[in-house]
Amino acid sequence: MQRNTYVSAAAAVVLALGGPVAAAATAAAAPTALTAATAARADVTAEAAAQAALKANPGVIESLDRDGAVWHVDVVSKDGTHSELEVDAASGSVTKENQDDDQKADDYASLLAAKVTAEQAMKTAVAAHPGKVWSVEWDDDDDNGRAATWNVEVKTTDGKTQNVHVDTATAKVVSSDADDDDSDDGNN
Repeated sequence: MQRNTYVSAAAAVVLALGGPVAAAATAAAAPTALTAATAARADVTAEAAAQAALKANPGVIESLDRDGAVWHVDVVSKDGTHSELEVDAASGSVTKENQDDDQKADDYASLLAAKVTAEQAMKTAVAAHPGKVWSVEWDDDDDNGRAATWNVEVKTTDGKTQNVHVDTATAKVVSSDADDDDSDDGNN
């Protein structure tokens, strides 16, 4: 019984002294670990997500948007097959979520014939408003008499959200406006 008491006392001393040392070592390593995790998360930009999606599923991007830890990417192939993909924002891995084989190329004729791709529209938008692309979407809704455009959302370096409309034939900015509500919507 006395032997167990000595062993227990020795274990308590080791834990008491080892605990603060381990905690200090962990605290010292935490900024490095946090920085590495943050760097990994920041590695997959909209442009990188677009490349990963097109490598996994060749075609033309119809839309791309960031939702928390994933990029949602819609890709249309030359035959009109519409695929919904997810690209992990930390690793860049691609998962096919859904595929619609019932569509025909005619349904996406204007998108497939566009001279300016989503990738080019993103470059144009960031050149006009430096920052990070958060989403890009094809818009051929001609309710307002306007030709098709790429709608690109850019989180600018000054913390604002800029909505940039890029012409699908010339890659020029047609219009842009800042969101009135620049609050963080949780989609970091």
